[in-house]
Amino acid sequence: MKASQLRQRLKPWILPIAMAGGIFMHDIIDKISFLSSYLIFAMLLITFCKVNIKEFRLTRLAWWLVSIQILGSIAVYFILLPIGKEVAQGTFMCVFCPVATAAPVITGMLGGSISRLASFSIISNLAVAILAPMIFPLINGTGDLNLYETTLTICSRVVPMLILPLLLALILKKISPRAHKEIASRQSVSFYIWAIALFIVVGKAVSFVIKEPANMIFTISLIAICSGIVCCSQFYFGRKMGGKCGDKVVGGQGLGQKNTVLAVWMSLTYLNPLSSIGPASYVFWQNTINSWQLYRHNQKLKS
Repeated sequence: MKASQLRQRLKPWILPIAMAGGIFMHDIIDKISFLSSYLIFAMLLITFCKVNIKEFRLTRLAWWLVSIQILGSIAVYFILLPIGKEVAQGTFMCVFCPVATAAPVITGMLGGSISRLASFSIISNLAVAILAPMIFPLINGTGDLNLYETTLTICSRVVPMLILPLLLALILKKISPRAHKEIASRQSVSFYIWAIALFIVVGKAVSFVIKEPANMIFTISLIAICSGIVCCSQFYFGRKMGGKCGDKVVGGQGLGQKNTVLAVWMSLTYLNPLSSIGPASYVFWQNTINSWQLYRHNQKLKS
């Protein structure tokens, strides 16, 4: 069997293997977790080298998705508040959280428009950076967040990861078209980088959940279940809305694939720390769906 055929056969199983590896090897993740930012940067650079900047525009779909992201998260919070504040906050964060920085990579693998998703990524993350300092004090019962400082903090963690790879891709296209073309032709590399990043993220999530006390198992389980329900709902309704606007993949990934690393950090920093179980659980739900989607997409390409 040729190496290319072996890679093709193994490809549908690489993401599940990465997730399983993260679960069973979570105790070593702290030693390599620093690599996740570099891996995401590399993925986005490869992906953005394929993007045509002229296609960047804020579409009707982008505005619909960001409206659901903001208004839907507030609605979910108040619906679940009678059950418990930790459950409401954890599930709220799974909807309010911006689209993942790696979402354009998966979108490209699934045949969606990278440019449309990248455009939405910017508005999604900026909306969270601007609105989070206003919303968090209200749902956490505190009013001591500094609007200016909190906005800058969130922006500093999100915007560079989105903007710098895009700027570097544009600079490369201008000063070294040959290098730009070479990187753009290596889109399949993003998949394997993503698998390594997934291994790290899942391992970190498992380590976090394990550290929670045993008497919180019921609440943790409830938050995890609610996280799974909103994850499936966001992928489903995102694809439905995307279908009406001409791109199911962008709709599904834009609404369903979340920046869980940022969400866990925001939960730990500004909300009840237990609420971070929501986005930590979301890691498993969204990547199970992504693995299934990639498997189905690869099967369709073969047929």
